[in-house]
Amino acid sequence: MPELTNNLRKLVYSLSEAKHRRAENAFKAEGTKCVLDTIGYFPLRYLMATQSWLDEHQTEVGHVPPDSIYCAKPKDMERMTALSTAPAVIAVYSIPSPCTKLAGAADKNLVLALDTIQDPGNLGTIMRVADWMGVETIVCSRETVDVYSPKVVQATMGAISRINLIYGNLPELIAEINAPAVYGTFLNGENINTAQLENRGIIVIGNEGRGISDAVASLVNRRITIPSYPAGRVTSESLNAAVATAITLAAFRRI
Repeated sequence: MPELTNNLRKLVYSLSEAKHRRAENAFKAEGTKCVLDTIGYFPLRYLMATQSWLDEHQTEVGHVPPDSIYCAKPKDMERMTALSTAPAVIAVYSIPSPCTKLAGAADKNLVLALDTIQDPGNLGTIMRVADWMGVETIVCSRETVDVYSPKVVQATMGAISRINLIYGNLPELIAEINAPAVYGTFLNGENINTAQLENRGIIVIGNEGRGISDAVASLVNRRITIPSYPAGRVTSESLNAAVATAITLAAFRRI
């Protein structure tokens, strides 16, 4: 088993920041559930864990090459994590190249388009909901939070392993998909509970504070709304982006 050097500890800690993830083309998953949910899906570079963790999870990591495993003391784990409580295991993976073939992605399934989602917890939860609801592709504006941020990776609860997420110019990505319908939530849209919905097309989710941008809104040809209940009651100004995504996808999957 190789030695855990100070330089390697520093590298693992640095992956908490986007600039270092880009420079190393790597990201980290922290904690038992997060690591076990991802370890078979991404190219593994390093696995750092306490001896007790390694002893307890021999079966799950038995396929990992021994020269990729580093036994770490609890204080080492504290120096490599940005979490408030140090985990017993951290995995470092290479960032894979996304599948960028988008034409036809919405012909038989739903695709989510995220217009500048900025909260890591929201992005992670949206991915978790999408995974539960059978959505396999998400396209994002370049301004959307980095999917490989440790907070996003944690919040996906393993969904990051199964969803193809692509960043780019969002209007161009939507145009490339060439979907039969592009849905977006607006206050003046059709009631989502009574609208005729299909299990294919693009659903746009807007920014937490500003909603859907004008450039993306111009591509929406089906405006829908999530009504408050009961109608006319004074209520909150808007829904959280991840909550709105869950309600919207549930309405589409009722069909």
